[in-house]
Amino acid sequence: MLNIRRFVKGADEPLWVEVLNAARKEREDWRAITEEELIADAKRPSFDFEGRFIGELDGKAVGVVHAKVDKMSEDKKGFVHFDVVPEFRGCEIETALIETALGALKARGMTIAQTWVDSNERERIELLKGLHFRHVRLFSVMEMELAGVSQKIGENTQVAIRPLRKELEGDIQLFNWLSNENYKEDLDYCPITLEETHHFLFCDPYLKEKEILFAVLNGESLGCVGVGVDEKYNLEKKVQAGEVFTIGVLKAHRRKGIGARLMLHGLERLRAKGMTKAILGVEDDNPTQAIRLYEKLGFKVKRREVILEREV
Repeated sequence: MLNIRRFVKGADEPLWVEVLNAARKEREDWRAITEEELIADAKRPSFDFEGRFIGELDGKAVGVVHAKVDKMSEDKKGFVHFDVVPEFRGCEIETALIETALGALKARGMTIAQTWVDSNERERIELLKGLHFRHVRLFSVMEMELAGVSQKIGENTQVAIRPLRKELEGDIQLFNWLSNENYKEDLDYCPITLEETHHFLFCDPYLKEKEILFAVLNGESLGCVGVGVDEKYNLEKKVQAGEVFTIGVLKAHRRKGIGARLMLHGLERLRAKGMTKAILGVEDDNPTQAIRLYEKLGFKVKRREVILEREV
């Protein structure tokens, strides 16, 4: 018998972790998470508990879904994240989870639901299309060998690079402001609060080792890059990979080699940490056409994710 029930905070965390790790264990980009990490992540100021549901088959938890609403966004768009343990895929559990999430989003006033799927998961994509989701765009995960970083790609050598100093509130505020300015053209942009930035810098359970670097020209900070290392991911996957988790330049100063300067410095910081690979993610139709810069540096597409939407 199939039962979809709401997540109970303070009781269901072990079940949620168990299902997520079992459902995603075959994914190359996933490493096992712990209950402590799940709880720490849920302390983000913008985290939405209300839309979590667990799917049980004959009393056994076999699937989870999160109908997420971004409390800071004015858009009536919600997000559906669902996972089912492999041996229970292809039956009614996936459809039931998605339909439950859609109902939860509708009850909260959302008019659009969005989700994303690895482009190789054809059955999952067909399931979503059968539920009236449509393909809207692509997201690429890119990777490169740090030994092969291309130099002299038009970087602005007049730009100075300085690190964010976590002990200075002014630097944290600057990072928060730049992050909002750099990404406000993105289709799914939502304002990042200062509280959210504080949590990311000091309490993020995954990228514990990270650096933020500012690009400075004539005394003005014009952009930033963030790089980090998930040590648990590297141990589990037996790799030495670092992540470029943010990169952006103020609109008025783009196409001047500042982004290239930031990227080269960020990649050098990863190499100094002993990393041999760098990974980043980018939407294929990013308004800044950032993918061209990444290709110049030597990044290549490793895999793609399909972003799908439907009306609620």
